[in-house]
Amino acid sequence: MSARVVVLISGAGSNMAALLDAAADPSYGAAIVAVGADRREAVGLVRAHEAGVDTFTVPFADYGDRGDWNAALSERLDACRPDLVVSAGFMRILGAEVLERHTVVNVHPALLPAFPGAHAVRDALAYGVKITGATVHVVDSGVDTGPVIEQSAVRVEPGDDAASLHERIQAVERRMLVDVVGRLAREGWTVSGRHVRLGGTGAQQSPSTAYVAEENR
Repeated sequence: MSARVVVLISGAGSNMAALLDAAADPSYGAAIVAVGADRREAVGLVRAHEAGVDTFTVPFADYGDRGDWNAALSERLDACRPDLVVSAGFMRILGAEVLERHTVVNVHPALLPAFPGAHAVRDALAYGVKITGATVHVVDSGVDTGPVIEQSAVRVEPGDDAASLHERIQAVERRMLVDVVGRLAREGWTVSGRHVRLGGTGAQQSPSTAYVAEENR
C-alpha cells in the first residue's frame, strides 16, 4: 500500500510536478493524494488538477493571525490523512499546529546549516563559496533548522549569477526530492535528535516523527 503524501506549494510547482510524474509508477511507493497552496493563483494547482489530484488553498490573507492560519492548514491536512507532507516551494513558516500533527519535509537550495532562509542562492554567491547545493530536511519550528535527510553538492561556476546557479541547483533538488520521498515512502523512517534513519527502525518516536512503511508494519 502506497504512503499518502500531500504536497504544499506557493508557485509553479516544478518539484511537485516531478513528484507527480514519479508517483505515476506504482512501484514508487508514494501516492500524491492532494496538493495544497497558500495562494489561489499558484500555477502548480492547475498542473495538479490536470493530473486528477485533489487541490486546496488556505490563503494566509483570509485569517486574522498566523496561529489561525496554521490551525486551518492543519485541519485541511488532517482531512487528507497524510503519512508525509512535502513542502515543495512552499513559502510559509509552519507552526506547531501543523508540525505537532504531521511530519513535513522541505527542500532547500543550499547545504544547510549554511545559508538558511529565503535568499540562500544569493547569499551563497555573496559569500564567495565554491560549492553550494541542496538539502532535504525535516521541518521543525526554526527556519531551515530541522534534521537533514539528504544533501547534494553543486559547484559554483565562474560567471554564475543567482539565476544560473539556482537553475542548476533546482535540477539537483528535483532529483533528490523525488528519490528521498520515494525512499521515505517505501522504507519508512524514524527521527532521533538530529538524525533521520530510513527503514522504520531506530529509537522510539512519537507518531509525528516516525513512520513504518506498510510492508514493515
